[in-house]
Amino acid sequence: MCIRDRFENLGAVKEKFSELEKKISDPEIINNQEQWQKLMKEHSDLSPVVKKYEEYLKANDDIKGAKEIIANETDEDLRDLAKEELSELEEDLTKIIDELKILLLPKDPNDDKNVIVEIRGGAGGDEAALFAGVLFRMYSMYAANRRWRVELMSSNETGIGGYKEVVFMITGKGAYSRLKFESGVHRVQRVPETESQGRIHTSTVTVAVLPEAEDVEVSLDLNDVRVDVFRSSGNGGQSVNTTDSAVRLTHIPTGIVISMQDEKSQLKNKEKAFKILKAKLYDMELEKKQKEMASQRKSQVGTGDRAERIRTYNYPQGRVSEHRIGLNLYKLESFLNGDLDEVIDALITTDQADKLNSLEEN
Repeated sequence: MCIRDRFENLGAVKEKFSELEKKISDPEIINNQEQWQKLMKEHSDLSPVVKKYEEYLKANDDIKGAKEIIANETDEDLRDLAKEELSELEEDLTKIIDELKILLLPKDPNDDKNVIVEIRGGAGGDEAALFAGVLFRMYSMYAANRRWRVELMSSNETGIGGYKEVVFMITGKGAYSRLKFESGVHRVQRVPETESQGRIHTSTVTVAVLPEAEDVEVSLDLNDVRVDVFRSSGNGGQSVNTTDSAVRLTHIPTGIVISMQDEKSQLKNKEKAFKILKAKLYDMELEKKQKEMASQRKSQVGTGDRAERIRTYNYPQGRVSEHRIGLNLYKLESFLNGDLDEVIDALITTDQADKLNSLEEN
């Protein structure tokens, strides 16, 4: 359905919104919490669209009124005022229409979900592992700024403050909508502390952002999963190392292997491992769909290519370069302290523009 058709359906959307308002105030429905929460979410999703549509209707009425004054009023001063007002109203209407178009774009069903983030050191050895730790801190600080909760799920530390791999969950409304474009290869250019000649080294870290998968969204046959238990080899005290608390899951059809040993309880390690496995299987399906969509429309962001180099962090210049949209920011320190919104907003805006162009071409 193109944008033009969606505009024509807004009257029906407004009627549906009014019906929902009555239903969510109905004591009988309130007593059925499951149904009430479902209707509340639908009401919440429609609210910004209906409010903007009401602004659109009012702006059109005001424009009509201004035009009538210009056509019928004999007082020249009043006509001049109406002309000025008309010009402002038409500008406002253009903005409202653009905002409505964005609100009417098909919503990513995963946008409200929590995310599982995997960060792995790539090329560059210890320096890559150290930067993986920097990115873990950066995303943790961004989450804290938005009052989201961060839970460490699995980590493989290097002993020098870095990570070969770190997996963590971010819980909060809209986490996936804000972080989904972070997947890809992140490149760092800086002089390592161990470098005596002062030469700049280039290292890479890969980031994968996976939406948390609901059980109904993932078809997982437990017969396809081999579960091995073993003794933890990491830190954690005597009780960890002397019991078979660590868990390794092998998904036979895909070859995905998940190892978990951060918890002292085998049951907790197993729960975490299955959560990550489900997210990975769900993400594989998403990646296929994204690649199909990207082939149908030219998109600068959200191509589904996880091997794509998306961003460079240049320490000597204090620069962050977002390669997908050609954006350079000279505020590296604040960026690494979790001030990511300028880049994230620019990526979302670009993606919305791509989707709009695609819809308007159809």
